[in-house]
Amino acid sequence: MKKIRVTELLLFIVGTELVGALSSLLSGNFSAVIDSLNKPPLVPPAILFPIVWVILYALMGFSAYLVYVSEKNDDTRKSSLILYFVQLFVNFMWSIVFFRWKLINAAVAVIILLALLILIMIIRFRKSNPLAGYINIPYLIWVFFAAYLNIGFAVLN
Repeated sequence: MKKIRVTELLLFIVGTELVGALSSLLSGNFSAVIDSLNKPPLVPPAILFPIVWVILYALMGFSAYLVYVSEKNDDTRKSSLILYFVQLFVNFMWSIVFFRWKLINAAVAVIILLALLILIMIIRFRKSNPLAGYINIPYLIWVFFAAYLNIGFAVLN
């Protein structure tokens, strides 16, 4: 078994968590925005969102680390990691577009783009390390659920 490079692992996980935290900070009071809107069915309690996102960001960071240390060629790793950071930026922007700017319809386009990027990322990550791809499936499922909610908010408001 390969030795874990702890410093790099922590950089990927903590860095990804910090992107999520900064996005949350810049998004403002998401609970107040949700409370002000007509809600689609199945909106979970507000406390669930930060718990789920902390777990998903940790999994994302771990998966990027697995790609980073994979033995695949440099071009495959580099392009996969670029895709990772692009999807992370789109993820970062979605909360700001929806909650800070309250552009619910624009947020639908952003989250659909995000879901597409995650799907492509999963496929690309699997080529470098199958586990790196598979552990992003919960992230994709959560974003599909968030897309359903976002579309529901757009339709009802």
